[in-house]
Amino acid sequence: MFSVPQSSKSEFLDKARQAREERKGQKEKERAAIIIQALVRRFICRCRLQKQIRKEIDDYFQASETGTSKRNALSIFKIARKLLFIYCQEDKMRFEKLCRAILASMEVENEPKVWYVSLALSKDLTIPWLKQIKDVLWTCCQLLKNLKPDILQDNKLVTLYLTMLVTFTDTSTWRIVRGKGEALRPALTRICENIMGHLNQKGFYSILQILLTNGLARSKPSLSKGTLTAIFTLSLRPVIAAHFSENLLRSFLIHIMSVPAIITHLSGLTPEVKTHDLLRKFILFLSREEQCSDICVCLEGSHTLCLLGNLIHLGYLNEKVLEEEANHFVKDLTDMLSYCQRYVSQKKSNLTHWHQVLGWFSQTVDYGLNESMPLVTKQLQHLWGVPVIRTLFSDVLSKKLESQEPTPPPPQPSTSQNNLPVKSKFLNLFKRAFQKSASVRNILKPVGGKRVDSAEVQKVCSICVLYQTALSTLTQIRLQILTGLTHLDDLLPKLWAFICELGPQGGLKLFMECLNNDTEESKQLLAMLMLFCDCSRHLITILDDIEVYEEQTSFKIEELVTISSFLNTFVYKMIWDGILENAKGEKLELFHSVHGWLMVLYERDCRRRFTPDDHWLRKDLKPSLLFQELEKGKKRAQLLLQYIPHVIPHKNDGYDQLRRLPVNSIKGVIRVKFVNDLGVDEAGIDQDGVFKEFLEEIIKKVFNPALNLFKTTSGNERLYPSPTSYIHENHLQLFEFVGKMLGKAVYEGIVVDVPFASFFLSQVLGHHHSTFYSSIDELPSLDSEFYKNLTSIKRYDGDVGDLGLTLSYDEDVMGQLVCHELIPGGKTMPVTNENKISYIHLMAHFRMHTQIKEQTAAFIRGFRSIINPEWLHMFSTPEVQRLISGDNAEIDLDDLKKHTVYYGGFHSSHRVIIWLWDILSSDFSAEERAMFLKFVTSCSRPPLLGFAYLKPPFSIRCVEVSDDQDTGDTLGSVLRGFFTIRKREPGGRLPTSSTCFNLLKLPNYSKKSILRDKLRYAISMNTGFELS
Repeated sequence: MFSVPQSSKSEFLDKARQAREERKGQKEKERAAIIIQALVRRFICRCRLQKQIRKEIDDYFQASETGTSKRNALSIFKIARKLLFIYCQEDKMRFEKLCRAILASMEVENEPKVWYVSLALSKDLTIPWLKQIKDVLWTCCQLLKNLKPDILQDNKLVTLYLTMLVTFTDTSTWRIVRGKGEALRPALTRICENIMGHLNQKGFYSILQILLTNGLARSKPSLSKGTLTAIFTLSLRPVIAAHFSENLLRSFLIHIMSVPAIITHLSGLTPEVKTHDLLRKFILFLSREEQCSDICVCLEGSHTLCLLGNLIHLGYLNEKVLEEEANHFVKDLTDMLSYCQRYVSQKKSNLTHWHQVLGWFSQTVDYGLNESMPLVTKQLQHLWGVPVIRTLFSDVLSKKLESQEPTPPPPQPSTSQNNLPVKSKFLNLFKRAFQKSASVRNILKPVGGKRVDSAEVQKVCSICVLYQTALSTLTQIRLQILTGLTHLDDLLPKLWAFICELGPQGGLKLFMECLNNDTEESKQLLAMLMLFCDCSRHLITILDDIEVYEEQTSFKIEELVTISSFLNTFVYKMIWDGILENAKGEKLELFHSVHGWLMVLYERDCRRRFTPDDHWLRKDLKPSLLFQELEKGKKRAQLLLQYIPHVIPHKNDGYDQLRRLPVNSIKGVIRVKFVNDLGVDEAGIDQDGVFKEFLEEIIKKVFNPALNLFKTTSGNERLYPSPTSYIHENHLQLFEFVGKMLGKAVYEGIVVDVPFASFFLSQVLGHHHSTFYSSIDELPSLDSEFYKNLTSIKRYDGDVGDLGLTLSYDEDVMGQLVCHELIPGGKTMPVTNENKISYIHLMAHFRMHTQIKEQTAAFIRGFRSIINPEWLHMFSTPEVQRLISGDNAEIDLDDLKKHTVYYGGFHSSHRVIIWLWDILSSDFSAEERAMFLKFVTSCSRPPLLGFAYLKPPFSIRCVEVSDDQDTGDTLGSVLRGFFTIRKREPGGRLPTSSTCFNLLKLPNYSKKSILRDKLRYAISMNTGFELS
């Protein structure tokens, strides 16, 4: 009866628990209130104390400024300790005053107690003072990091804080060590070293790097000369104090020497750039591969490039050290360039940015670095500048090219490649070139004798590797590098002389062996050859004909012959021996370098001959074997045809086989029907003949300059599209049609007498898209006088600006003066000595390309619709002209006689036929024989492959009556012709021809003299060009 209900018990427990929790919560609130009150009181107390301290500091500085109290070192020390105790963002002004007070104390004369540094000598204050000055100086560093030197107020603070750092990291300005205090210098110097050690641990070099970058990595530097000198002095002090330890050298290279173009800004400001043998120490430090790699990885691509630029500039300023440490210097630069190359290749992605020197790769956009890149580029240019090249290539350049007495050159038979009387011209040129060059020095040819493992060869090879690495890494300034390397006229010929001496025999064998070896020595030798080819190709590309053929700049003509033979064989061997098929990386690059140099020489020779006959042919290449392999699809045969088709002898059955190779599509037969004036179809069966006449009629009209579809060049009167052809409404359609017709003629083997300008044919072949193409080289084929005038500007010794030229071209177009700008805004841009070379190339490009761009494109479109462009790649410009117009060689009468067909009773033993061949061979001159061929075929030159390929074949027919009475051969006429029976004496009749059928209609003359006179008169009067 006394038990408590269960529900009442639960309620009681809940209430007790709630009361307990409330008491606990109350206690926690009371405790929290106490903590908050303590914090608030502490904060208020601290604020009161800070306010009080700040007031004391302000009062101190105010009293000092008004002169009511005299400062001393101890008072400064105490006030500094208070300021450092409370220092925060709002105390920057007070810290500035403190720094000025400290510096002012150091300037006082003869009052040791005022000097702030005097406290370092106090037994009780040495350690506290040392700690304080470390804190003060690090605070200076922290403030320097956030200052902008281009802002005037910040610039003043930069000067102040740098002065603090300069003053207390070296004893040289301390008055305390003067006179009797000199004995204190060692101890005080150790204090300075201790201070610098502390700063280095905290990140001193990073602070200096940020300050330098903020002030220099911009288009216009914002650091004054004094400021810059102070920073560099500060950066050197820890390194010197540590006796150039590796750790500090590493920091110096990473943080200071990687600042864009710092040496450029410093050169001339401070002698310390050249003192302390810095360059040698840097070179030797980086010569250890792991250390160099560590530096590059820390800096990454762009900043490694900046370090590279500064080292190169230092080398330029320290020629003696560069000469003594050339091997290590070359190795360091090569390693750093190789790293940059790998870095760029690894960073290539879809999200890339363009770098002014390294090209496209994924990178953080640093606008300051981009702005300073022109200065870095200028530093890099010292590497291919004359002083550095002379120092590095001293072993090559010191070589004497011995002189020799001239001896008469052997006769060089020549066949013209450009329809000019080249033979005598070439011999005269050869003689002049020989007399000029042979009297100066020996012609350089492979002789051998120099061991490839000698120190001299290894040094030259490593230098070549350096420059080759620069070419492949610094892609955006590649042309600048090549131009610099070719500036010295004697470098390349002496490098060729050096190459000629390598190995037991010299020349080709050594380099072919290197291709099959994968040793480092072989790679370096091939790099030397590659550099020689790249530079020589660039040189010959920028030299004009006067410099190559007459002045013979750098290379003598005979040396170009030797070099081209070497290159031709080298490329042939690489292809035919199967090396190219599997080549990749460096070997593939080597092939393209050698092949590029070879093709520049070949194209130059095609345009203006300097090699002997059959120079380019490979006599050990059997055409039958080549074409067997082509038909089987062998890779080496295809590569040979692709890269060096000029080694194939075109004058044998090999060319015939090439002509018979299967094509992509069979071109259809064109049937032509002529309609006379009455509208009636003319008689005539088209067995290639009527189409040929149709083609001749088209050619007579469209290539007539009076039509203004084509124009003739000045001098040799060769054809090219007229810039004003647009007067014809459908001129582009006409050009495309003419291209198709000419393509059809070439395809069918019909020879047409159309002499094109070589620059126009180069465009038809697509040569103008080649990296080896030079517009200025082709300009003489358009206008030789214009070419001379342009090159005279190139050689003009005075100020070109005085000539009053602009980057524009004024042309008289149908009575109106039209100004063409060579570049946008060109008519307002004067031609100067700096841009005159660009002006010359722009002008040449405008005259030969821009003016006739649309016409040329239309013609090429039509021509290539018939002729496969891949076929065209096998031919040079003169060879294509020969395909179109026939061979410009002497007419082979025996070949013509062998492939002649006779009609109307004539036969090979007929007396009139015997007289005819005798007259052509004995009585007619070469010019008259050409006139005869033109009389019967409409073209003065024989077909490229000989008369066996004349379509239709040449034929001679005996005729008894005039052409308008001629009804063709009958049994009676054939018998009378065969037995020399005449109806009447044909002495009053002239020979006639049907050029569409290549047919000569010859009366049955009774005397040889009559035949000779009548034939001579007929060909000179150009009669007989009608269809029979």
